[in-house]
Amino acid sequence: MEVILNKDVERIGRSGQVVKVKDGFARNFLFPNKLAVPLSSANLKHLEEEKLRRAHEQEKLKKDAEAQRDKLTGLSLTMPVLAQEDEKIYGSISAADITAALKEDGVDIDKDLIVLDEPIKRLGIYEVPIKLHPEVSAQIKIWVVKK
Repeated sequence: MEVILNKDVERIGRSGQVVKVKDGFARNFLFPNKLAVPLSSANLKHLEEEKLRRAHEQEKLKKDAEAQRDKLTGLSLTMPVLAQEDEKIYGSISAADITAALKEDGVDIDKDLIVLDEPIKRLGIYEVPIKLHPEVSAQIKIWVVKK
């Protein structure tokens, strides 16, 4: 029996894919759990409409991310911190701290979008990447200075 998968099913296929499975597996597992629908012209038409809707949604998200990237381009943050004599700071600057500083400047970004390999622990100038969308990223400059 051929079915259209509604969700990703391990070892069977990905969402939106047309796959061939045994009749019993489809009737007893896939259909009751709403993981798939039978292959028919109406279901294929619905699948195509859903793909178009998702494509439009992804395009809108990408445009929003590009607009936010333009807003972030050239942005420079100064973060005054307490530091020791050898330029080590007390504590560290994390993605949450950067998010709070950006919010003070009027830019609202989720902390999960900020890509820090490790927290900032020294005074200096840092280029921090922000992943706004799988295809769109921005760089901001952070100046960590002594208070």
